[in-house]
Amino acid sequence: VRPRPRSKKRKPSFRRLLKTSNVKLENKLKNRQFKKESTDKKHRKEQKKLRAALKDAALKTPLPMERYKKRPEDEEEEEFVESLPMDMMDEDDLEQIKAMAQKASFLTRDLSSSGPVHAKKRKSEQQGLENYEKMPRKMHQTEEKEVIHLLPIKDKIRGLIPQSMEKPEDEAEARPALTAQEQLKVRTQKLIDRKLRIASLGSDILSEPTTNIKKLKELRAMLMETDPCVAVTVRKLVMVSLMEVFKDIVPSYRIRPLTETEKASKVKKETQQLREFEEGLVSQYKFYLENLEQTVKDWKQKKRKRRESVSLQSYKGLAEVAIRCICELLVALPHFNFHNNIIVMVVPLMNDSIKRVSDMCCEAVKKLLKQDKPGQASLGTVKVISGFVKSRNYDVRPEVLKVLLCLRIKEAELKKDTDDTAPKKKVMKYKDKQKTLSRMQRKWKKAEEKLEKELLEADASESKDKKIKLHTETLNIVFLIYFRILKKAEKSILLSSVLEGLAKFAHLINLEFFDDLLNVLQHHIQSGDLTYRESLHCIQTAFNILSGQGDVLNIDPLKFYTHLYKTLLKLNAGASNDDISIVLRCLDVMLTKRRKQVTLQRALAFVKRLSTLSLHTLPNATVGILASNRTLMHTFPKCDILLDNEAQGSGVYLPELDEPEYCCPQNTAMWELHTLKKHYHPVVRRFATHLCAGAPSEGSGALNVQLARRPGYFLSQSVAFWNDSVGRLIWRGIDS
Repeated sequence: VRPRPRSKKRKPSFRRLLKTSNVKLENKLKNRQFKKESTDKKHRKEQKKLRAALKDAALKTPLPMERYKKRPEDEEEEEFVESLPMDMMDEDDLEQIKAMAQKASFLTRDLSSSGPVHAKKRKSEQQGLENYEKMPRKMHQTEEKEVIHLLPIKDKIRGLIPQSMEKPEDEAEARPALTAQEQLKVRTQKLIDRKLRIASLGSDILSEPTTNIKKLKELRAMLMETDPCVAVTVRKLVMVSLMEVFKDIVPSYRIRPLTETEKASKVKKETQQLREFEEGLVSQYKFYLENLEQTVKDWKQKKRKRRESVSLQSYKGLAEVAIRCICELLVALPHFNFHNNIIVMVVPLMNDSIKRVSDMCCEAVKKLLKQDKPGQASLGTVKVISGFVKSRNYDVRPEVLKVLLCLRIKEAELKKDTDDTAPKKKVMKYKDKQKTLSRMQRKWKKAEEKLEKELLEADASESKDKKIKLHTETLNIVFLIYFRILKKAEKSILLSSVLEGLAKFAHLINLEFFDDLLNVLQHHIQSGDLTYRESLHCIQTAFNILSGQGDVLNIDPLKFYTHLYKTLLKLNAGASNDDISIVLRCLDVMLTKRRKQVTLQRALAFVKRLSTLSLHTLPNATVGILASNRTLMHTFPKCDILLDNEAQGSGVYLPELDEPEYCCPQNTAMWELHTLKKHYHPVVRRFATHLCAGAPSEGSGALNVQLARRPGYFLSQSVAFWNDSVGRLIWRGIDS
């Protein structure tokens, strides 16, 4: 035997292996992986085919053997075989002949027919095959199970490899049915476990926010609770807990994203930890807000995902908790990220058909506007409200516009002409400094300017100029809303809110709009389509305009005086009693603040009509009216002629006349005060006695400081609490 030739290929040495390139090693590794994957794939296919074959074999049932009728040729063969003598053949030959007789061969074939032997058989088989193809087939259908899509695996060779698994059956179907008491016990235990877990995570996050920021993600994951037994309660608890956690750990500044240069630079360990905390906080806060928004959307759109653990009926309570959390974050974190997104979520809910949701959102926006000193959040809110009202074609609830009354705006940039006339601080140029200042003075001036600049940078509050600029922009948007409604929606339910808003901010309107606005207000009053309160707001707006910048205008608002004088007697102790504060504010603007433009006849007419009105109003309104009369008697000292019974001129007092200038009020007296001195309310009696004495500022008939220094509209609101037990004690102390 010849020896096997030795392979000439030498084994690579260790040095040669070191010289092998990394590319070859990677290729070898890839080849092994490909080979292994192909082998595994082939094995899986074979196993699949084997299982399918076994399954088909188990499904198939054995068919009974077919029986055929004997043909005449077969019967003749049997007779021929039977007619043969048995003693002349062996048993083996006999069996062979019987077997041959049953076979269709040329020996048994009828030679008279020229057709093929199996023609009829083939024809019948073909017909049977066609009939079989036409018959409807019932395939064995396997029940498709739901699939859960898992996170994909990323491979260098094949890229993203999707993964999935069959969804397990519900535990409720697997376990036996429990009684109601057992179910309640199980639910209570689950709730206790979830509450302890929520409390533990929240405590860890609040104790060390920078190091335990990852636990915030774990707490937020509990918003997706799937156990139908406790899903609703747990989600509500997690929503509220996360809201409180964010309110505590959110910093007092806005977090901006890092630039590429900042990410690439090396920083200290503490700085890197702070950056990771801020990044994780912003990310989790964003996901939390998205979860709240999606909960509200699902409730509004009445959607329910398949096999969802929360029922559609429970979504209402869940959505209300989500809205409450959004409103709390709106008020508590106006400086932090995504605040404008929260405003966009809340403003449409202010117009919700459910009153509870609408009131909740309106109150949150009011709190935000009241506490917003810089004005940035107010500007964002007003912009969103303007766009929303315009998109709904001014078909919104009046409460949406009433929140604008809570704006903290007291000053704004008015017309540029008035700003140009105001004295400005002179800024010296370099050439002027060289001419007027010495070297030492220039040095001190430069140091002073540098110090002022550093002080402005160190000041945490917003500068006054920036604040006024924000307030001016906000007011422009507010007036744009109001003017659009006055022009396009004259008979809208929003008109009352618009007039009330104009009455509050009328002193901040630019002078160029005064003429058109007064004409519009006068047109609305004369049309008769307004309610009593709306007409009062029109009057208040007109006189607020004229008492501010409108002093330069030569306008006599006689029609507004006449309208108020004519409608004063519509006030009574019924539903219109709530309008008394608006009337008293109008009187303060029309008579007290415009004392130089008001005649004595007009002042006397209003004092007399107010005295008549005080007889048929509630105690709070009566006190406010008497306080306004006291102010008018001090403003117009000659009104004391109404305390004298003697006539002061020709003519007779005409109380039914609607013109205050021509009703001859100087020929009457305030006899109503003697009736009010017997009033059941102690403060009314005190005011009536004080006015009968001529409203003295000192002496026995003077009022105490608490009553004397308060305006009439304030007293009309304060005395409303007299019917309560506490209010009664307060007013007893004031009376004493």
